Amino acid sequence: MAGQSGLVELSAGSALLLGGREWTVSSVEPQYGRVLLRSGGEERRRSIRWLAHHPDCRPVPDDDAAAPGRPPGQPPVMEDLTDYQREVVRLRVAHLLEAETGFRSGDPLHPEPGEPRPVYDPRTTMLGQRRRAKAAELNALGGEEGSLLGLGSVSERTLRRMAEEWKDRGPAGCIDGRWLRPRTGRRGITEEVREAIFAVRKETRDRSRTSVKDKHVLIAQYVAEKFGADVRVPGYWTLKKVWREWFGPGGTRPRYDRSAGDFEAAKVPVTVSRPGQVVALDTTPLPVKVRDGVFGDPVSVMLTLALDMFTHSAVAFRLTLVSDTAVDIAMLLRDIMMPLPMRDGWGPEMEWPYPGVPAGIVAGFAGYRVAGLPFFAPETVTTDHGGPYKSRTAVAAQQALGCNILPARVLRPQDKAACERAFGSLRSLLFEHLPGYTGIDVADRGADPEADAILTMTQMEHLVAEWIISVWQNRALGEHAPAWGPGGEHSPNTLFAAAMNQGGFSLQVQGRVGDPRRPPRPAAGVLPGSCGPREMALPALERAAGRWRDSRVLGQDRGRAAPRGPRRRAVAEIRRRPAARAAEAARQGRPRLAVALPDEPDEPDEQEGEEGPCPPGRRDRR
Repeated sequence: MAGQSGLVELSAGSALLLGGREWTVSSVEPQYGRVLLRSGGEERRRSIRWLAHHPDCRPVPDDDAAAPGRPPGQPPVMEDLTDYQREVVRLRVAHLLEAETGFRSGDPLHPEPGEPRPVYDPRTTMLGQRRRAKAAELNALGGEEGSLLGLGSVSERTLRRMAEEWKDRGPAGCIDGRWLRPRTGRRGITEEVREAIFAVRKETRDRSRTSVKDKHVLIAQYVAEKFGADVRVPGYWTLKKVWREWFGPGGTRPRYDRSAGDFEAAKVPVTVSRPGQVVALDTTPLPVKVRDGVFGDPVSVMLTLALDMFTHSAVAFRLTLVSDTAVDIAMLLRDIMMPLPMRDGWGPEMEWPYPGVPAGIVAGFAGYRVAGLPFFAPETVTTDHGGPYKSRTAVAAQQALGCNILPARVLRPQDKAACERAFGSLRSLLFEHLPGYTGIDVADRGADPEADAILTMTQMEHLVAEWIISVWQNRALGEHAPAWGPGGEHSPNTLFAAAMNQGGFSLQVQGRVGDPRRPPRPAAGVLPGSCGPREMALPALERAAGRWRDSRVLGQDRGRAAPRGPRRRAVAEIRRRPAARAAEAARQGRPRLAVALPDEPDEPDEQEGEEGPCPPGRRDRR
């Protein structure tokens, strides 16, 4: 805890001293991050964070507190051992279980041939007798066999200690501590050499790039001038290994290394505890060439991904030609809040799978069958400093959705490390197996990836969506695990289902066009607005302030006066998507020209002396 060396055990039955008063941990609720403390007849619930920041929280000293304890650090686990050492641990556990239970497997229902042996029969012997018999048996093995097992000179006390460790940590309690000794450092790196290394590091940081050989000369010169020629300096190869261990391989350009070093580390880390708390957005070139849907030429596509930092779910993505725009980022935020509809060819295994909220209820709210992908209102959005993410349109869309904007620090990709790693996983698990794969860079590119491209942009979007739902959402996460289950296997779907079970699920499905019960206000709010005529002429495409939009979203407001006062009665704010013009024209089979017929201008306001409505060619600058 705060101000204390070592760790404080928070398990049921452990004792703590809080402000000089002894408390006993009655129960631990890791999924909620709190414990129940009891002292006499008084009970208090406190969060683990509160205990960690308590100025006077320490464990109750034991009777043998004067005895030297185990060095601080994490206890060894089976993954730290080699295959041969794991086999030795298995034999050590078998000998221990035979002494404890009379059976090498520890299960009397599945005995091995000849078990139990007479000296280890639990029906006729006591535990102490079996331990003494096992110690005599192991000591009689001989020097080589006993040394291989690490039990050459074992006693009854050693078996008792191993049994206690086995009950606490399982097979890892039988690991020989001599196998995994902590490193004592390099003996050649004395305090004088250490001071010289950091001094040279500070001095050469503002210089141009220098080799490790030059740094070795500077370190030797620093030691000779300050501490004398009698102080020994390690050799070049030793210093090179130490420099890489302490400061990294040094592949970063000095200019960027200096810029990144000017920023201090975050003093308050962000702990993500629920879905939607932090959503990371990032864009990368799609490493697969696709065919243009109009002319069929191979083109490059940008992939924009939204990743939930708690469940690592790919909640939304977008494929855009050439580069993404602010409108694409705004529509991506809208996609996070909207349930993904089922598509043709998708079976029932890809439908909404999460317990607690049946698929029929979600389909009833959305108006269509919903696929198995989480959707929610994001609380915090983390982006980089690209132009589309910092634009006014993207910021206004985040404010319209009620999101907190948390931009990543400059030159700190670890703020979005999960999103960066997701791009690598998508490339290795999916994109590398598709025709037209271009590789990581130009040097890895094939002879003619453009000729290998066969998928269109629509087919690629359909394939990525299907792969995310069927594979990505169900794959086991390797190292990512929540605090309440660090040792279990989790997937994005299981983490989202567990979060729904713990904190519930707010079913907020945005409305659709033409549905008066659920008007599509948030969907239109993420798009930029402009000033244009209230009543249009053409039913399919309409023009307002040089922009085109679908006229169906006007609904019942067509032909009505806007509630803006007399001088702007014939003007309405149009929420439009600029890219919808060509797509709508191609879908309708109509020419890409239309005529806007605004209302006749009203009389100017006598009190204010203003002109009539905003002309169709001018944008509202408010």
